[in-house]
Amino acid sequence: MATLSTAVLEGDLVSRVRARDAPAIRAIIQRHNRRLYRIARGILRDDSEAEDAVQDAYLKAFSHFDDFRGDAELGTWLCRIVMNEALGRLRRRRPTVDWSTMDEIGMTNKIVTLPASSSRPDPERAAAQHQIQQLLEEAIDRLPEAFRMVLVARVVEEMSVEETAALLNIRTETVKTRLHRARRLLRTAVEARVGPVLRDVFPFEDPRCERIAEAVVSHLSLAKDAREPFQPNNI
Repeated sequence: MATLSTAVLEGDLVSRVRARDAPAIRAIIQRHNRRLYRIARGILRDDSEAEDAVQDAYLKAFSHFDDFRGDAELGTWLCRIVMNEALGRLRRRRPTVDWSTMDEIGMTNKIVTLPASSSRPDPERAAAQHQIQQLLEEAIDRLPEAFRMVLVARVVEEMSVEETAALLNIRTETVKTRLHRARRLLRTAVEARVGPVLRDVFPFEDPRCERIAEAVVSHLSLAKDAREPFQPNNI
């Protein structure tokens, strides 16, 4: 598998999905699950609702897969679908937010700061890192929506400026401005002390990853061969 390019493998997956191949659908879900979950989580700020949004977005995508023309990468197409699903859920909660005005809003949000470091050794490093991740998630949740989405895309998911601009339908200059303001809200001290951990926030591993794949394949009435491993044609 490592010898195949991502582009070749994705093309093979797309062809198999068009033929309603359950293992290919599962492979696509497992490849994109974490990014889609993080995007939905960044919008909704709720783990359970984000998971539901991702599952519903997959169902819409695979039920209308003929709409995918290949003009954008499959991952980008899926990201836009999950964004629309998450934003739709958000609008049902509260009035629509006009993102075009967000640059004019002053920065009034308060964020949680880390306590002073202790001189005592900490034998529970894993537990401490988990607490730091929770702190970061809380701080990210407090960001204004527009800035939060840019931070999730650029820092958490490590998308490029251009990818983020295309995903959010904003200019690259706006991406840079919003990221700068988001970083300032999180504070230099927080970023400096837990920056390496930031890429690991909002984890989306098994069993939730597998649960979404199972649910999507089941809804698409492809459960009979859902357990078959994916085998690319050109291996």
